[in-house]
Amino acid sequence: MANSKKNNSTAKKKQDTCIYELYDKKKKVYIGTTNDLERRENEHKESGKNFTSIKKVSRKMTPESAKKKETEKIGTYRKNHNGKTPKYNKDNDG
Repeated sequence: MANSKKNNSTAKKKQDTCIYELYDKKKKVYIGTTNDLERRENEHKESGKNFTSIKKVSRKMTPESAKKKETEKIGTYRKNHNGKTPKYNKDNDG
């Protein structure tokens, strides 16, 4: 009898994570990933981050792909801002 369960290596990974950016007026102050944008916005507010808007900047993807893209976006930001990361990003990859 054939096994009806999918092999983990061939199972489709959940695409539920997006990349977002926080802005203080027009200045980008954070780049991050989340699977719940509203929850994450509230967490940032509760932690005391000062921002005026949040913007979803990607389609939904796997958490691994989102983390990779986030790292790339932070790298691009650093190239364009003399090696500095956005105000609330603590390191080079989010």
